[in-house]
Amino acid sequence: MKFLLVFDFDHTIIDENSDTWIVKCAPERKLPSGLRNSYQPGHWTEYMGRVFVYLGDNGVKEDEMKRTMTTIPFTAGMIDLLGFIGENKELFDCVIVSDSNTVFIDWILKAADLHKVFDEVFTNPAAFSSTGYLTVQHFHAHHCAKCPKNLCKRKVLKEFLDKQLEQGLTYTRIVYIGDGGNDLCPVMFLKKNDIAMPRQGYTLEKKISQLAQSLSPVQCSVLVWSSAMDIMSYLKLLIRE
Repeated sequence: MKFLLVFDFDHTIIDENSDTWIVKCAPERKLPSGLRNSYQPGHWTEYMGRVFVYLGDNGVKEDEMKRTMTTIPFTAGMIDLLGFIGENKELFDCVIVSDSNTVFIDWILKAADLHKVFDEVFTNPAAFSSTGYLTVQHFHAHHCAKCPKNLCKRKVLKEFLDKQLEQGLTYTRIVYIGDGGNDLCPVMFLKKNDIAMPRQGYTLEKKISQLAQSLSPVQCSVLVWSSAMDIMSYLKLLIRE
């Protein structure tokens, strides 16, 4: 009996968006309007690539970026929740599927000593170039019309489950914890026994309730959370079942 916990990162594990938080490193803590207005829907990764070039051009170094990123607050109760999961790893496999990047997530989790809780992190690969600029790439290519060009979280989840199945591992239940519009695609992949946990007041919760109103509800159960303590209460019930 094992449960799979799937976490989004921005506005779920941390209480901010890591990609917009990095702007605190920019001159006067803001981006020029031309750069800000260059974002095109579905092409966030390319936009962040331009942001990182701008930061590099302005002499923002790796250590300053790291210092800034590790000041991001975690969502209320999240440290306790991840501690609880860490103490019960024999019951929970735990992965992150995020549109952030490997460098940011690595810095933030390691600074809080939480990286060991997660079995895998699926996010856009990032690295510092020889000139000290942060570069970011698409996580994968996909054909899903609903998702941003660089990442379909449903495809990530499906491939992960297929890989686990090859090792002979199936999960009693999948619990998907997220907040954003790009979390809807994987939530729609969940089955009747699974559970979606959208963050209260965020896009994912709104999209799930719109589907219910249009009489095409998601198959899985839905439990809304506002603090990670709500998630922990649910996991404690699961263990007792």
